[in-house]
Amino acid sequence: MDTKPSPHISNRTPLLDGIDTPADLRKLPESDLRQLADELRTELIDAVSITGGHFGAGLGVVELTVALHYVFDTPNDRLIWDVGHQAYPHKILTGRRDRIRTIRQGGGLSGFTKRSESEYDPFGAAHSSTSISAGLGMALARDFKRERRDVIAVIGDGAMSAGMAYEAMNNAGSMDSRLIVILNDNDMSIAPPVGAMSAYLSRLLSSKSFRSLRAIAGQVAHRLPKRLEIMARRAEELARSFVTGGTLFEEMGFYYIGPIDGHNLDHLLPVLKNVRDSKEGGPVLIHVVTEKGHGYLPAEQADDKWHSVAKFEVVTGAQAKSVSKAPSYTSVFAKSLIKEAEADERIVAITAAMPSGTGLNLFGDRFPNRCFDVGIAEQHAVTFAAGLAADGMKPFAAIYSTFLQRAYDQVVHDVAIQKLPVRFAIDRAGLVGADGQTHAGSFDLAYLGCLPDFVIMAAADEAELFHMVATCAAIDNAPSAVRFPRGDGVGVPLPERGTPLEIGRGRIVREGTTIALLSLGARLAECLKAAQELGAYGLSTTVADARFAKPLDRDLVNRLAREHEVVITIEEGAIGGFGSHVLHHLATSGQLDHGLKIRAMVLPDRFLDHDSPAAQYETAGLNAKHIVATALAALGRGIVERPARA
Repeated sequence: MDTKPSPHISNRTPLLDGIDTPADLRKLPESDLRQLADELRTELIDAVSITGGHFGAGLGVVELTVALHYVFDTPNDRLIWDVGHQAYPHKILTGRRDRIRTIRQGGGLSGFTKRSESEYDPFGAAHSSTSISAGLGMALARDFKRERRDVIAVIGDGAMSAGMAYEAMNNAGSMDSRLIVILNDNDMSIAPPVGAMSAYLSRLLSSKSFRSLRAIAGQVAHRLPKRLEIMARRAEELARSFVTGGTLFEEMGFYYIGPIDGHNLDHLLPVLKNVRDSKEGGPVLIHVVTEKGHGYLPAEQADDKWHSVAKFEVVTGAQAKSVSKAPSYTSVFAKSLIKEAEADERIVAITAAMPSGTGLNLFGDRFPNRCFDVGIAEQHAVTFAAGLAADGMKPFAAIYSTFLQRAYDQVVHDVAIQKLPVRFAIDRAGLVGADGQTHAGSFDLAYLGCLPDFVIMAAADEAELFHMVATCAAIDNAPSAVRFPRGDGVGVPLPERGTPLEIGRGRIVREGTTIALLSLGARLAECLKAAQELGAYGLSTTVADARFAKPLDRDLVNRLAREHEVVITIEEGAIGGFGSHVLHHLATSGQLDHGLKIRAMVLPDRFLDHDSPAAQYETAGLNAKHIVATALAALGRGIVERPARA
């Protein structure tokens, strides 16, 4: 067997070195799989210690990953990983081991599953709860084409808190199409103890003989008088639910098996084989219990099980986190919201399974009874907030820009139409670096900006964020939103508490006469750099901070258009956002009829791959040098290359 040794691991992974694809894995005897799983975990730990990234979830599914690829004929059998952040072991086993240390790096592997990356990734995912829906679609496609393959969806218990998972299960349960769903339960307290008896029962319930016997019993029961048939079926269901706890899934039409120990290959393999070899139709749910962070002590002992980590030292677990000179926007938001809540007991905060990611863990520590984590359920979060607002509370829904997309109907129907004062704190606005295209906050300005009566702000720095949170708290007659980027602020002093801004009023940061740069959001610092550079070309430049995308500061826009030869709008958003509103106003007011040169700088009309944020903004063309080039081009001039200083 040919070997492909890792560039970082040699003699510690002899079995893994011989695995390039799952076909190689399936040549091993079962007795070697325990060692292979240990080697795979070793490789995962070493790789992520170098790159950083999602970690705890991948550690928890090492044995499950080995078992699935060993039992099923991937890629012909479709293996779908929900969210995809637990798929690092899967990537190592599917021909990508030689690139695993490029994960989440520019030009490297994605941190999630991605169809264009490998035939072993049949469905791309970085948001949760899509796997069962996608799997059902693939199962139906298989049936229509009369093909022979299994479709397996692996979904975590956290993802089961989203309504979409239940919508898919409800649909799948009403069909005879064969679909295998594996519930990776790594945090559920409702699971009964997992041990030898549970493993035995799972093997029994998944066996061909039991399922055949159950079918025969069903046929016999069907010939009984109706009352006795119903009693017989209920007796069988009760007996199975008593030993397995699968009543919910059975009621949704799934054949439930479990729970089984997801780290015990002797328990996993027989069950997966039984399900594979069964010829019965309909959906099956296998309940697998795992431990997030399993096999690496620092991760096991951490409260978050090391969900996502920076580079770290393998032996000690010490993470190499960079030291910042400025607080993160997320922490500034949390601090400012706490200040507002101290002054107003009606303020409450809502997160959809991202308390630390949104800073609401800090708010929850200060106000435990006023902070609500609703799970991965953004639709519910928004309507829940609308209900709170309808009865006089002041809800702040802290949701990432890219996740708020999942609740757009609720934003429109339950908030905007009723003009309810829900306050949206939109973190991760703009480009986000290593998480890539699935997590980039590119579209919120466009999808919120078209809604009547919405107040939309974008913070240029962390002090502005303080003031904008205070502004949201003060708005009590309309929905409002403040967007801010991932990462650290620019280092400006913070006020003790924010001061509400005048609604729909921007500010002039630097006065000039020829070029006007109208910035919305955190590109303001780049605009100031560009103004300095344009000054070297003899071009006097005004820099303005719009503050509000909606309502638009028309007086400010009119002044800039009237007093400057060139006006350039700059934003961290897709086409259809702030710049479009400015252009629409100038066009309808006739200010484009007399030679004004107007340019709108937005994110390019494509999905940008993962990279460092600096590299992404370079690719997007939204740095100072791009602003300078745009201004010069509008005047028919080019950039002059200056000799380097000695």
